[in-house]
Order: sequence, then C-alpha cells, then structure tokens
Amino acid sequence: MDAEFIQSKFKQLGARAMVGPVRLPPRLSSSGQVIIDIGNDRRGEYFDIQAADDADAVVLDIQPQDRHLLFMVRRPAFRPGLSQVKHKFLCGHDERHWFVAGVPDSVAVSTVMTAREALKPALVRALERGQKGRQKKRHRRRTDAFVRQGEWFFVPAPDVNANEQLVLRKEPLRRGRGKPHLCEFLYRLGGTTVYVCRQYPNGLTEGERRGLLQRNPQAVSFNWTTMQRDPVVFVRGKVSHADHATILLNGCIE
Repeated sequence: MDAEFIQSKFKQLGARAMVGPVRLPPRLSSSGQVIIDIGNDRRGEYFDIQAADDADAVVLDIQPQDRHLLFMVRRPAFRPGLSQVKHKFLCGHDERHWFVAGVPDSVAVSTVMTAREALKPALVRALERGQKGRQKKRHRRRTDAFVRQGEWFFVPAPDVNANEQLVLRKEPLRRGRGKPHLCEFLYRLGGTTVYVCRQYPNGLTEGERRGLLQRNPQAVSFNWTTMQRDPVVFVRGKVSHADHATILLNGCIE
C-alpha cells in the first residue's frame, strides 16, 4: 500500500490519515487484513488505516467539496483459482465528525454517490424511486422522503395509531456499542426478543443465552436487559445525539 498516496487523498478532504501495519496479536495472521477506524490525538480526529503488506488499496472516487471519498481494498484470494476479495469503505465528514462506513459487498458501487445510495435502507430507496430532481439533493439530511441523523433514517408514518401505554419516553436507539440516539417518544412493534448486556451489546436470543449459561454459568450474573431486535420503530418529538444536531419529528418510522 502506498502510504503517501493514500495520505495525499485524505488531505484533499482536509483530513489526516495515518497508515501503518496491522496491529494484531502475534498468534493471529494479518495476511490481507485492512482495518480502518477513527483515531483521536492532541491534533484532533484522524483516519487510522492499518494494512497488511499484501493488501492493495486504491481510492476509487473523491469529492473534496462534500468531504467524502470511496476507498477500496483488495485482499489476496483465499485459495488459488479464486478471485480477489474486495472491500469498499465510504470515508467522510458528517456534521461534526469524520466517519468510515463499510459498503455492502452485494452492491456494485464505484463512486461516492453510488456508495451513499447503497448505505440507505431499502425502504428509503423505494420511496425515492421515480422521484424527479437532482440526485445530489437525495443526500441531504432532510428531504421530502426522510430526515436523517447519522446512520438512522426516519420516514413519515402519519397513519400510525400507537398504544400510548406502550410509548416509551427518553428511549435510546442504538446499534452495538455506538453512542445512543435519545428519542423523546418511541414505540416498538414486533421484532425478536434478545438479551443484552455489556459483554453482548448486540444481544442473544433465548436459545443463544441458554447455551451460553450452560457453557458459562457465571454469565447469569451479567447485567442482562431484555430488548427487541429489528422491530418496527416509531419515533415522535426530539431525537438527540452527542455527535449530531437535534432533530424534531412530528410522526416518523425508522
């Protein structure tokens, strides 16, 4: 990987990039590995890019005005005769901070614009299908189809009749270990019941948790919380987040 070339591309965005070898324990193989994260030091945020010697990286597209670029990494084939493995990452700036997002492998993208489209939920893309107007307007944080805060897209749902007894106040909305988006009013329908704790932030189903307790009886003392995975979520009122401007929703669905 050409570290100076990669750093020069990120510099066009007004960002710093530090490129170095993969930092993994000696017992683990780093062949083909590339890890991209956001670091922070006394000078502020930077892109921390760790790459193995046999990984090949290229910038497919860069949009300095929007402060976004599309980064692709080619990894050696696992076995002779197989194709190279390609991973694509959208790197950029959103409101207050730099971010990196993995682009789904199932979607063919070659530009920043198509990568941003690929990261939208299928519901949002369906609502936008057939709409006229400049495509660039679809990437604003507020459009006729949605209001976006970070990775969450909220679309209008004016006909929802929520059971007020089940409406939660100041309820967090999050994925994994990320910072929560705090919703003034939130109402969930359906989904799969999961058990969440610090050790398992993405949750375990009843069967998965039962298997864990059989293997590790001490896990019963974990601070478990029951939550719903992949429910339909309705949100009303203010949605706040430490890294984003607060938005106000009058009736939306995630």
